[in-house]
Amino acid sequence: MIKTLSLAVIAGSMAFGTAAQAETRVTYKSAKSSSSYYQMAVQIAEGMKAGSDGAIIVTVEESQGSVQNVMEATVRPGNYVFTTPPVLVKLANAGKAMFKDKQNPKFADIRALFPIPSLTMHFVVRSDSGIEKFSDLEGKTILIGKGSFGAREGAKYLKLFGLEGKVTLADVELSNAVPALKNKQIDGFVTAGSYPAPNVIEAAAGTGVKVLSLSDDQIKKTKRTKLTIPADTYAGVGTDINTTSLPVVAYTTTNMDDATAYALTKTYWEQKAKLGENNAWWNGVSGKMLNNITGKIHPGALKYYKEAGIDVPASAQ
Repeated sequence: MIKTLSLAVIAGSMAFGTAAQAETRVTYKSAKSSSSYYQMAVQIAEGMKAGSDGAIIVTVEESQGSVQNVMEATVRPGNYVFTTPPVLVKLANAGKAMFKDKQNPKFADIRALFPIPSLTMHFVVRSDSGIEKFSDLEGKTILIGKGSFGAREGAKYLKLFGLEGKVTLADVELSNAVPALKNKQIDGFVTAGSYPAPNVIEAAAGTGVKVLSLSDDQIKKTKRTKLTIPADTYAGVGTDINTTSLPVVAYTTTNMDDATAYALTKTYWEQKAKLGENNAWWNGVSGKMLNNITGKIHPGALKYYKEAGIDVPASAQ
């Protein structure tokens, strides 16, 4: 687990048609410090440093979830970068769901930079809990967390699968999931993060877990994309895990100038292969994932994609 709540690292800049200018500071809002997305944010910052000359300072901030990240886009000045599933940007602009009665014209200023690994749903239970399938969750105590995409998605799945009101939801922060599981305060927890997820790795190594698979019918009900986590991704889990995923994108706003957006996007793609050598979750990211973007791509990022010959959907240009 990464205990530091914020991390300042030096990242670099490629000039946007001119020589590098004065030092630029960028804030990168990711997720909770125990999550895979926080680790990804740190890795991105380190990749920027490795592929740059130190002209951009990136500060990684912990977040309580994607909704908070999107809401802060309306008030953050300067170079604010944040991660969220594209669907939340769409909902924010439409004033629907969790953004109902929170409409703000500045949501229209959100612009995409690049895709990152997709959110992957994990339903983790103790190996000695007797839980083999979703129906076995009835009467059990499960931690789904608060405020995050994983918490909302977990609650949605329990309802879809006929378990609403039949499962005790633990009033514990997701950051405490692993010790709570080990101490048998809970029977399982739900987390959304690209695999291999750090908290699932920790739970598997220290407690022994099973990760529940969804049937094709259950996946269809969720209206999400099917994803298979390979066998042996987690210690003691020797079979493939069929679950769901949701695209995630790094966004900024029109407050970011074209040169900075270009520099961040170019350096990200140039460093992605090296990131994948150390963490497998980067290897599934490709230019095709730009098709998942909701809204427009920042002009600076778009310039890089055109130079690199990466196809960008017309709707995002």
